[in-house]
Order: sequence, then structure tokens, then C-alpha cells
Amino acid sequence: MRVLGIESSCDETGVALYDTDKGLLAHALFSQIDMHAEYGGVVPELASRDHIRKTLPLIEEVLEQAELTRDDIDAVAYTSGPGLAGALLVGAAIGRSIAWALDKPALPINHMEGHLLSPLLEDRAPEFPFVSLLVSGGHTLLVDVKAVGEYELLGESIDDAVGEAFDKTAKLLGMDYPGGPYLAAKAEQGKPDRYEFPRPMTNRPGLDFSFSGLKTFAMNTWLNSEQHEQDKADISLAFQTAVVDTLTIKCKRALKQTGHKRLVVAGGVSANKALREKLDAMPGVEVFYPRQQFCSDNGAMIAFAGAIRKQAMQLQDKPTFSVRPRWPLDELTPP
Repeated sequence: MRVLGIESSCDETGVALYDTDKGLLAHALFSQIDMHAEYGGVVPELASRDHIRKTLPLIEEVLEQAELTRDDIDAVAYTSGPGLAGALLVGAAIGRSIAWALDKPALPINHMEGHLLSPLLEDRAPEFPFVSLLVSGGHTLLVDVKAVGEYELLGESIDDAVGEAFDKTAKLLGMDYPGGPYLAAKAEQGKPDRYEFPRPMTNRPGLDFSFSGLKTFAMNTWLNSEQHEQDKADISLAFQTAVVDTLTIKCKRALKQTGHKRLVVAGGVSANKALREKLDAMPGVEVFYPRQQFCSDNGAMIAFAGAIRKQAMQLQDKPTFSVRPRWPLDELTPP
């Protein structure tokens, strides 16, 4: 069974074709970073318009890569939420239209479930159950994953998502958008132990996160410094170390609470080198990640999640469709 996947939840248009027998056949991605960088953040209306321009050409590109035609598609999966409403509607409308035209099933997919399942695309794939740390620009979640669709939320950020905190802190330090990768690169030039940042919400029970105060701490540290490039590097390192330590402490708690020995880390921040090194050093724990190119939003994870759900049950199409800008993982059910 071949499933076409369409991802359009924010500022990246992703398309992929997944075959349940042969695996991932082809994928393509267009990032809108250059367009939004001028504004210092994602402009929803511009994002939606660009998805309109890019989705169909990317579908044709993926089919050409796979040496297939639209008639070879058995189902169409698209991101239905969470995300920007307008951007989601573009992918949903195109996905549904193609499915109806081909008389094939259309599969609405939860964006975060796509990230959660993306490490299963790898040769070294985790077995259920496991704890999943989902870290992106819009979400920071710890999830007990018992099986596909069996998700229990263990903890989440009560304010900024970790990726958002990276980007905002980088902006405060005068770095370009998106700031997270720039801050991580600058941290490599930092001097350890010059600044000590707090590890928020680690001195109390629970698995929730808070990164807003850490961002403010970084801003005040910068304003009270001489604001040289070395100051910027040292603050970047201190901020990143505090975030990585906080995430690691919470992951250890979640693993102990659930009794699991496997940790899956996905989302854009899962590409962070310092975070991977810290998590990989945890004794007695197997840690799994998607490949670097699938850490950020992509069509492969949507096609794969759609294939898993389509294999398990026949979803009934309705004459209308909707998107869910807010769609908690724990509202999903097993396929």
C-alpha cells in the first residue's frame, strides 16, 4: 500500500510517498525560513499562501522521484492539526481533493503523532512501550507511549515551548531567525561555568516544564554584561546547558515513573547536539531519534503515520472536513 503524505502545519511544506512493503519511496521539502526571516518570525498568512504555491509541485516531484503516477497512490494522509489554521487548511484541502478525485481514502493525521512515530522509520527503530520527549518550536511534551494511539501525557511546558525559548533567547542576543541553530552554534564558542543559569521546575515534583523565566534570566544576564561576542557565546552556552539539563532531569523522572528503558526524542530540537550527547549518556537507557532531516517538519512522518493507521483500520471518509489547530495527543485513539 502506497500512502502520499502532506505536511503543511507551519512554515515547511513536506510531501512524501511511503510504501508499506518497500518503505519510504521518496520525499521532498520546501522551507519558508528565508521568507519569514525578514519579519523575525512566521507570518501565518504568508505561510498559507506559500503552501498553496508549493504543495502541488512537490507532489509531482515526489511522484517523479518514485517513478509513479497519481493512480499508483492508495491513500492520502495530511496533517489535520495541531498547527496554524490557514496552513493546515491548505494541506487538508489539497489532500482531500486528490483523494476524492482518485476515489481513495483520505487520512487526517495528528502532527505530533507524526513526530512521535518518526524514529520508527529508521533501521534501528524502538519497540513499544517507551517514553517520548517531543521538543519543537511549538511543543514540549513527555508522553508515555504504550502502542500506536495509546498515549498518556506525562508533562508539558506551561509557557514557552523549548524551541520557542531557543528562538526568543537568540533574538534577544541579536541573532537571526530562526535563532535556535544560531544559538547552538554560538554556544560551542562559550566558556563553561562562567554563568550559572537555573534549571526551572526541577526542584519540585512533577514532569511539567517552564522556559519563560530562563529566557528572562538570559536577557538580564546579557543586559548586565559588556555585550561582547564572548559574552554572547558564554550566555548561549549557559542557556543551552540549563535547557539540556532540565530536559534530561525530566526524562529520567519519566523513565523512572513509567519503568520504561527506552526513550524516543523527536521534533526540531531533537537535532541539538548537546541534548543528544546528554541523553545518550544516561545509563541503562536506549535512546532513539529520527534522522537529522526528519527532526523538523516533514512529509515522511505524515505518510508513515497514515500508513500505520490505514493498515489497522478502514477509515470512513465524510463529505466535509475540518482541521484542528489544537489537537492534544491524548485525545487520539488506537487505530
